[in-house]
Amino acid sequence: MHLILAGLVLGVQSTSDKRAVIQNGYWRTKIFVSSLLLILSFMIPDTFFVFWGNYISIIFSTIFIGIGLILLVDFAHEWAETCIERIEEGEIYLDDDDTGLFTSSKFWRLILVGGTLTMYILSVGLFVFMYLFFAQDGCIFNTVAISLTFGFSVLVTFLSVSPIIQEYNTNAGLAQSSMCCLYCAYLTFSACLSEPDDKGCNPLIRSRGTRNLSIIFGSFFTFIAVAYTTTRAAGNSAFSHSQSSYGDSHFDSVSDIFTAHPPGRRNELRAQAIRQAVEEGSLPESALNDPIYYQYDENDTEDLGEEKHFTKYNYFLFHIIFFLATQYVAALLTINLGIDIDDNDGGFIPVGRTYFNTWVKVISTWCCFALYGWSLLAPVLFPDRFYIM
Repeated sequence: MHLILAGLVLGVQSTSDKRAVIQNGYWRTKIFVSSLLLILSFMIPDTFFVFWGNYISIIFSTIFIGIGLILLVDFAHEWAETCIERIEEGEIYLDDDDTGLFTSSKFWRLILVGGTLTMYILSVGLFVFMYLFFAQDGCIFNTVAISLTFGFSVLVTFLSVSPIIQEYNTNAGLAQSSMCCLYCAYLTFSACLSEPDDKGCNPLIRSRGTRNLSIIFGSFFTFIAVAYTTTRAAGNSAFSHSQSSYGDSHFDSVSDIFTAHPPGRRNELRAQAIRQAVEEGSLPESALNDPIYYQYDENDTEDLGEEKHFTKYNYFLFHIIFFLATQYVAALLTINLGIDIDDNDGGFIPVGRTYFNTWVKVISTWCCFALYGWSLLAPVLFPDRFYIM
């Protein structure tokens, strides 16, 4: 269904397009069709789902995992840079009438420093826990995977604060690396937890209590990962710069937006503040021609609508990401082959507990470190493509 909707809204860039109603309306029809497809799915033989989940969905789920890793690295940088900007410059969008806790530099310093320390403490705790329970005698795979993750964590931590990296990107630091280390530590823990216990290297699944607890936490984090990736990817400039918020091709610069929408007093002050920030070096010169730094004045009577000239997210990409998410879940639920319910304790089928799933998570950990490491090294290797923050 998401592929059908993606095809129908392909190329839609504003609500003035008649096809935009497909995305923003017809909710009763969508619910009816979704319910009908759900009912019809029970009539499809199980062999089809097993084949699709193990051979077709694997391809799309790999793409989904890759997108999730890119978004994680992007979020780590964005979170740290936002905190730094709020501490040093105040509100990033230069709102002059906002006061309170969230504009206090002490608050953002607490978020930045406290969050960094908390994530490093949790990372160390996870490594200690994994070495105690999963790195036992004879568990070479677990020991190597945990040790590599720990080694890469130490490496990216020192790399993020190295003088050469700081020279080309002063915003790089421990905040981003702490988030990367915590996520990779959790991913390695999840990989060890997904490993079958045929070699006695997964003691947590032997007890029904810890097994049920691992299922609950695993399901929770899986839901969070899927929800975050699907809701954020469609509006992320890394995947859809030309159609993201304030980035539609109709407006190539701030002056174009002012021409299309006569600005109110607040927006005039905003434009002046942006020019002053550029002159002082607080913002890059490209900000003058980047409409992402401009916000519409909600009190302006000339406002022509929230999405009149551009959509707040890419409708086509939205459905593609959701399609990839469904394939990821399908692969997760059907990855086990040759499972006989009679051979399992109480008919319990361990979803995703295979060496394949373990390897996917371990490799994803390495890819995450590689992506974050590249985000640090790229400005050093290709300085002409990046401005110095």
